Amino acid sequence: MSQYGFYFDMTKCIGCRTCQIACKDKNRLEVGSLFRNVKTYETGTFPNPSIYHLSTTCNHCKNPKCAEGCPTGALHKVEQNGIVDYEPDMCIGCKYCIWNCPYGVPQYVEDEGIINKCDACKDLVAKGQNPACVDACLMRCIEFGELDDLKKKYGKDAVSELPILPSASVTNPSVLIKPRKAAYSKVYVEREV
Repeated sequence: MSQYGFYFDMTKCIGCRTCQIACKDKNRLEVGSLFRNVKTYETGTFPNPSIYHLSTTCNHCKNPKCAEGCPTGALHKVEQNGIVDYEPDMCIGCKYCIWNCPYGVPQYVEDEGIINKCDACKDLVAKGQNPACVDACLMRCIEFGELDDLKKKYGKDAVSELPILPSASVTNPSVLIKPRKAAYSKVYVEREV
């Protein structure tokens, strides 16, 4: 089985949130719902403060806890590419996936009584295109593709674990991040934008 994933270069990200907006637009998400979320963190103290941005979405984990917790199979791994996909017709709105995902990815859609989440723009990927967030990124911080290829290209500089993220050993996320030094600080403040 192939495993697709995302690469994010934190050293290039300027926190513009264009990836977030492109995702929201592509998926026609309501106010308050985000499949890709950019967070800003402040670290350090005077005279050496620092700031960094982290753009996250579903990590399409190799061991997705959301799918493990889904009693109907609405959330499942796609055999061909490892994407954690979602079938809304099978969802009963139990929210077990929300409770199980350590990254807080699945979101409950109150009006529909079901959850929804990033599917890596599977319609675009099926046509050989990138997810909307990748092509929208002004600084070209985000890449999507075969995880082994991304590891070969960025492996020495990329990690899957940072102090602000849950332990990668829980789900084995299909994400690689090129971190800024400030991202290793255990003391940080998430800044609302």
